[in-house]
Amino acid sequence: MGSPLRALVRIVAYLALTVILLPIQAFALRFNRLLSIRLPVFYHRRCVRLLGFRIRVYGEMHSEGPVLFACNHTSYSDIAILGSLLPASFVAKAEVANWPLFGVLAKLQRTVFVDRLAVKATKQRDEMISRLEAGDNLILFPEGTSSDGNAVLPFKSALFSVAQVAPNGRPLLVQPVSLAYTLLDGMPVGRALRPYFAWYGDMTLAQHFWEVAGLGCATVDVIFHPPVSIEKYETRKALADHCQAEVARGVSAANAGRLDEFIRLVTS
Repeated sequence: MGSPLRALVRIVAYLALTVILLPIQAFALRFNRLLSIRLPVFYHRRCVRLLGFRIRVYGEMHSEGPVLFACNHTSYSDIAILGSLLPASFVAKAEVANWPLFGVLAKLQRTVFVDRLAVKATKQRDEMISRLEAGDNLILFPEGTSSDGNAVLPFKSALFSVAQVAPNGRPLLVQPVSLAYTLLDGMPVGRALRPYFAWYGDMTLAQHFWEVAGLGCATVDVIFHPPVSIEKYETRKALADHCQAEVARGVSAANAGRLDEFIRLVTS
């Protein structure tokens, strides 16, 4: 479906940019905290352009940190898209740390790696709290895995345990975020084509990346919903369910091409 030449050019440009900026980020992590936060945003913005993604933003990103952003997860390209908008680190499953190249990039963006083993839950929760208390924003994919992009999976409430803590004495704000791949070369991406962008199941990373890089220009809609705190909810499960419902509504509206109507309804 895509162009092999386009894929080759994009991937070479992506790798060249990565090789140039990787040592600078490694230096910034040791000696310049502000640069280590800003450089990933610059890097991801260049990456989304190189790979042919056009981002449309709806709603307002909460800018007064710390914030826990809770977003649906379709593919590894979500990282570049959200990273181009948010000065934040990601929360990712532990095995990502061992992925070729992407694992190194995740570590350089100070990703918090979480293990599914219950015995490590307290330590990982404490690390997330420490990062939030230091003023860092975190991006969470509460589905726990990626999907085909047609629907949002249930959010795992255990991942919201950190929301029960008040960093620096203030309730932690959690902002739901919807992300949907909606257009390809200006044409609507329907249910059949949406999985072309999704990376899930037993798909091979390298092969999928090659295919995505060969596609045309894709439009991605990102919707920032009103932030909430656990104070409004009795349990972390209730908070997780609220965030999942908000994100699912946004994804459904984007996939159906009804975003303008949806935004009018939620802001009226």
